[in-house]
Amino acid sequence: MGYDGKALKKARERLESIRAANEAEHERRIAEVYARVPRVAEIDARLRRQMAELARLAFSREADRDAQLAALRHDNLELQAERAELLVGSGRSMDYLDEIVSCPICRDSGTVDGKMCSCLKKFYNAALTEELSGLLRDGSERFENFDLRLYPDMPDAKGNVPRAVMTEVLALSKEYAAAFPQVSSDLLLQGGPGLGKTFLSACIARAVAERGYSVCYDSISAALEAFETRRFARDGESGGDAERRVREMLECDLMILDDLGTEFLTPVSASALYTLVNTRLANGRRSIISTNLSDEELSGRYGPQLYSRLKGAYRSLPFIGQDIRLMKK
Repeated sequence: MGYDGKALKKARERLESIRAANEAEHERRIAEVYARVPRVAEIDARLRRQMAELARLAFSREADRDAQLAALRHDNLELQAERAELLVGSGRSMDYLDEIVSCPICRDSGTVDGKMCSCLKKFYNAALTEELSGLLRDGSERFENFDLRLYPDMPDAKGNVPRAVMTEVLALSKEYAAAFPQVSSDLLLQGGPGLGKTFLSACIARAVAERGYSVCYDSISAALEAFETRRFARDGESGGDAERRVREMLECDLMILDDLGTEFLTPVSASALYTLVNTRLANGRRSIISTNLSDEELSGRYGPQLYSRLKGAYRSLPFIGQDIRLMKK
């Protein structure tokens, strides 16, 4: 997978900010302890001189080199013991003056054996999600804000109790976000307008993104527009932006398409939709699609090829009840 330069730059800047903050805190602790316990400063100076002497003796051919090394190690251990006692005696831990790092794997460098460390990858995915997820707006998209009281607790004409159905849908959505990416299927959120599909898919997106995975979350119209721009754009910059966005939609950890069925369907857009869905399925990358369409409407609009993938590889979650937006008005 190629990395998006803008998102990677943001990720490196965030890691550098953390590293700088850790260094500043380390320096503050040193200054604090040296001012209040001067003997620690003296010991640290002696320990540094010992390190220089140890390096000299390592290449020395002096006859008593081994004796000098033994004496140096003994003195070193005594100094470290005294230093630890002074720190603990002043109400601090023995490691209070140790280097501060947020990631013990790469020690805040961002790389391990020439490869991106998991800490930098997490920051990268967060930056990428921020860039790709235009429908995540104000931070309110959280499971605790999904109000089940807005769904009737009496049976509807089909005998289903909306609040009970949506309680199960909410639970399954939470489980999906918590288990991601080790989930058994993709999700198809189906139901009429104003029943919370967009909001709940956004809750999943935010929960997954906060765990360090990259999420692309957008309307079906905006997603397919990027495919069409990539195909037809003559301008180098717009074509390049569209190419990058399409690549990320195909490769991100979780792709969420909102409002399937509202797009203007043409042979080009239908082909792009099939490419997006099928490529992600083939590569084992997870997707969530929300739609107002029923099974019959999906089959009639998109044909058997795409419909078979939507119903075969996606788990359908039914959204029922009354239009929440109209209720709130």
